[in-house]
Amino acid sequence: MIEKRQASSFYQHFDPQERPVVDYYTGLFNRFIFSRQPILTNFLNPRERFIFKKIVGNDAQILEDGGYPNAEKKRLYLSEWGDFASPEEFEIIPLNINYNSKWNEINHSQILGVLTSLGVEISTFGDIITDNKKDWQFFVKKDLSSFFVDNIEKIGHSKVKLEPIDRNRVVEVNDDGIEKVETSVSLRLDTVVAAITNLSRNQVKEALLTKMIKLNWHDVAESNIIINVNDVLSIRHFGRVKIMEIGSTKRGKYRLTLKLWQSKKR
Repeated sequence: MIEKRQASSFYQHFDPQERPVVDYYTGLFNRFIFSRQPILTNFLNPRERFIFKKIVGNDAQILEDGGYPNAEKKRLYLSEWGDFASPEEFEIIPLNINYNSKWNEINHSQILGVLTSLGVEISTFGDIITDNKKDWQFFVKKDLSSFFVDNIEKIGHSKVKLEPIDRNRVVEVNDDGIEKVETSVSLRLDTVVAAITNLSRNQVKEALLTKMIKLNWHDVAESNIIINVNDVLSIRHFGRVKIMEIGSTKRGKYRLTLKLWQSKKR
C-alpha cells in the first residue's frame, strides 16, 4: 500500500526556500493516492521535476514531455505503473510566431517579456525555441492556447500573429552550448561565479543583491552556498552554466567542467 507523504520529511533534502515547492508537490502526490487518477502537471523546470520525482519515488509512474526532443521545461504525467500516455494527453500546443522577418528581428528576451507580461504563471508555457535563423516558436498548455493567440499581437517592434501548429512543424533546435574547464579556489557560489565570468568578488556580490544570479532556477542572495555537480547557474547578461564535473588540480584548486550557453549579444 502506498503511504501518504509528509512534506516535512523531505525538507532536509532541499534548500529552505524550496519548501513551498516541496509542500505543493507532496500535496499533489497525496491527491493522486486518494483519487487514483492520473495527474498532469504544468510545465516544470528540471529542478522542479527532480523534487517531484524525489517525492514520488518508485510508488508511481512519471512520464514527461515538453513538446519536442530535449526540452528543458516539461509537463509530467503521474499515473499507475504501466499506464500509457500519448503525446496528445500531455495537452501541449506549439505556437509559431509569424512576423516580417525580412525587416524585423525578435529575440528570446523579447518573447519571454511579452509572455510574462500577460499575467499568467510562468508554468503555463514551456520552452521558447528557434532554428537560429528567423523562426521562433514556443509551447503552451492546450487550454490557454487561444488566450496567447488572442492577446499577443506585438513582440519588440514587430507585429506578430501566433499560429498553432502540429508537432511535425516544430523547428529543429541546435544546441549551441560549449564545454569549458575553469578552476576555482573553492566551491562557494560567489567564488565559482567569479571564476566562470571573470567578474570581481564585489561585482558578484552586487549581482547577487540585484537578483541577477539564479541557482537551479531560483533567486539566490547568499554567497556561501556550495556548488555541486549538475547545478545550473543563470547569470544575467552572461548566460547559463551547468556544472558537469568537479575535480581537483595538482595545486589543490577545483577543476570545474562546465557546459556554457552564452547570452547572445544584440
